[in-house]
Amino acid sequence: MSESVTGHSRAATGCLVADLTWPQAGERAAAAALLAVAVGATEQHGPHLPLSTDTDIAAALCARLAALRPDVLVAPPIPYGASGEHAGFPGTLSIGQAALELLIVELCRSATDTFDRILLVNWHGGNLEPLRRAETLLRGESRDVRVYLPRYRGDLHAGRSETAVQLALTPDRVALDRAEVGDVRPLAQLMPLLRGAGVRSVSANGVLGDPTGASAAEGAALLDHLTTDLLERTRLWWPVTSPERTGT
Repeated sequence: MSESVTGHSRAATGCLVADLTWPQAGERAAAAALLAVAVGATEQHGPHLPLSTDTDIAAALCARLAALRPDVLVAPPIPYGASGEHAGFPGTLSIGQAALELLIVELCRSATDTFDRILLVNWHGGNLEPLRRAETLLRGESRDVRVYLPRYRGDLHAGRSETAVQLALTPDRVALDRAEVGDVRPLAQLMPLLRGAGVRSVSANGVLGDPTGASAAEGAALLDHLTTDLLERTRLWWPVTSPERTGT
């Protein structure tokens, strides 16, 4: 899936809902467009990755999906999440679980006035619980909302996986010379500590994993894997609409 590597720029040329006028948005909605919303965070990602890492990756996945499915529109990303576990690291901006849940609920209620299908593409693990609660509430209101949670093997936070993906997306924003090994224990061991006292209690540099040795090629391969998974999952949830209905 080599084309997916350039999916972000391709989607930006005609699949961003914010670039449309309201009549154009209505036409796309009438043609059964699926609205994809990236749910990220603004939080520390070690001494070498930008605070926007979670939002960047979620937005890239939405863009890649839109490049491969003509019925997908991409909403502006949500750059704030429930990042309380990263408190104490400068630059982290968290709105907490309750606010994120409310934001998702009200956003999707509004969005379903126009679009029948809403896909929430999440990259930050701290968003999981409020997203699940919001999804349950919204689906209980008969709104067709789904949450996509990426599945892959890799470091937990700011480690090799996220570093490699950012190198593939925006290498000029990765300070690889500052990459440091963090706490490399598995999630099962770290979770009680993270829930009790946050990331700072287990990793002074904010890294959970080992980012050293990450490469753009490795990140591109992971992005392709995630794009394929996202495409297949959405096909299971919502088959691609016909070209006649999408106007392509």
